[in-house]
Amino acid sequence: MIRIILQITVVPNDIHYTPEDTLIKEWVILPQSLNNLNGIDQARPAYLFVLVTIQHGLTRHIKAITTHYSTTQRVNVINNKNSYHAFCDDVLADHDAVEIAKLLKSKALSNKEVTEAAIARACKMEPHINAIATECFDKAASQATTLERGYFAGVPTFIKDNMPVKGLPTRHGSDAIRAKPEKKHGPYTRQYIDLGFSVLGKSTLPEFGLNATTEPVHRAPTRNPWNIDYSTGASSGGSAALVSAGVVPIAHANDGGGSIRIPAACCGLVGLKPSRGRHVDSVQAKLLPINILSEGIVSRSVRDTAYFHAEAEKYYRNKRLPEIGLVERPSGKRLRIGMIIDSITRHDTDEQTRETVRDTANLLSDMGHHIEEMSMPIPKTFIEDFGLYWSMLAFMTQKTGKIVIDRSFRSDKLDNLSIGLAGLFKKNYHKTPQFLYRLKQTQRRYAESFTHYDLILTPVLAHTTPKLGHISPNVPFEELFSRLMQYVSFTPWANTSGGPALSLPMGESDDNLPISVQFMAGYGQEKMLLEIAYEIELAKPWRKIHR
Repeated sequence: MIRIILQITVVPNDIHYTPEDTLIKEWVILPQSLNNLNGIDQARPAYLFVLVTIQHGLTRHIKAITTHYSTTQRVNVINNKNSYHAFCDDVLADHDAVEIAKLLKSKALSNKEVTEAAIARACKMEPHINAIATECFDKAASQATTLERGYFAGVPTFIKDNMPVKGLPTRHGSDAIRAKPEKKHGPYTRQYIDLGFSVLGKSTLPEFGLNATTEPVHRAPTRNPWNIDYSTGASSGGSAALVSAGVVPIAHANDGGGSIRIPAACCGLVGLKPSRGRHVDSVQAKLLPINILSEGIVSRSVRDTAYFHAEAEKYYRNKRLPEIGLVERPSGKRLRIGMIIDSITRHDTDEQTRETVRDTANLLSDMGHHIEEMSMPIPKTFIEDFGLYWSMLAFMTQKTGKIVIDRSFRSDKLDNLSIGLAGLFKKNYHKTPQFLYRLKQTQRRYAESFTHYDLILTPVLAHTTPKLGHISPNVPFEELFSRLMQYVSFTPWANTSGGPALSLPMGESDDNLPISVQFMAGYGQEKMLLEIAYEIELAKPWRKIHR
């Protein structure tokens, strides 16, 4: 027999999505009843998921897939105080990517076992967290009989849906695109996949990565596994939710203003934004007047982040940057660390976040590092300058999307935030030469800061993770823009300067959500960031969602 799960999700544009909008029905039927459905493997039991999305009473999408794992492969979704995760006693257990890679190489686990377990977890968690933009479970399962080359051969992962992956559409989290499957991998996708990962699909993001929450207007919001009423952050929110919930141990992320570090902070993960040029640049990055984009991953362990960057460096090594190499342990060197509590905005950092930063500083001091308070060494014009650069990206998308992104692009389908940002730039386009000049100067100012300090410690975000809806694109633009500028006030500096920055989960909010701190280092000094991360992880292991 085959167990059918029918999930009907109703997402009209004029209401805020809630869990009650999803109706899940289950029943058991005989395989011969499925003769009218194409592509179903009736030779053996499997879970069949039929997803029907209805908008304003009209069917938008109907899809039937088999996930190619036996009905004996059960995953129980654990719900504890609005927190959901998929960790269980299957072959994935709570292993990180490095451990799974070792078990695969030693043949203690098979590629098929690992792939099937990850697919089972994905299918169980997706109705709760809405983190998958597009899946390719059938393809991953069919290829699981052979082990690819690369250090991470066979390790399951997801790639963020703003990177071209052959055979899958790239929709950039937007209803403005009806993209067809890509004919080839993008430049960075090739580097990522060359490490051996088994790609299960693409993860969600907000429209064109412009928001700090993953709440696209055309589909259900991506929910934080720690508390599903709250945001995952963005723009790599889908990847962060999938890793945090235990679906996969590692997932692709990229960062143009905090988009690795913010979701890592919200979901209790390790998130390293590498130095500008550390990895192969995406097509989008090469088109920017100031390249603020960096590629990377989110992971649950420092080890996974360290091994990933060491292996990625074997594929492409930027000779202008110091080599990272394989970092496996802390350094014995005691560091001089500057501490910043408040940003250059008029809004103070909230008390729970301040306490987490100070507790981290005290821990570092106890370990022998020298901590010194400092103010943010950038001019107040940076607030407006980065805001205008951000709005310029939305304007460029609006005007050139059909040429640069996809021929199916429709500017009339953009969300409220994209339209509002584009309008803001249109009113201020005459300031472009000045703000570009000033933003380019941040690289020099950033470098000067590290003549006195080895590292700089800050919050990742100015306040704790907000509830879904607080920075939704449905909020009126002026209010939304103000909320975002207040919330995301520490991360953009590393993007305009090109320096590396790392998010680590070091505290817990009153709402059972992680609170993270950020470490910044001099250009090319990822090794120092990984060493301090190892030291902190040993001294104060962070809380796990399943423990």
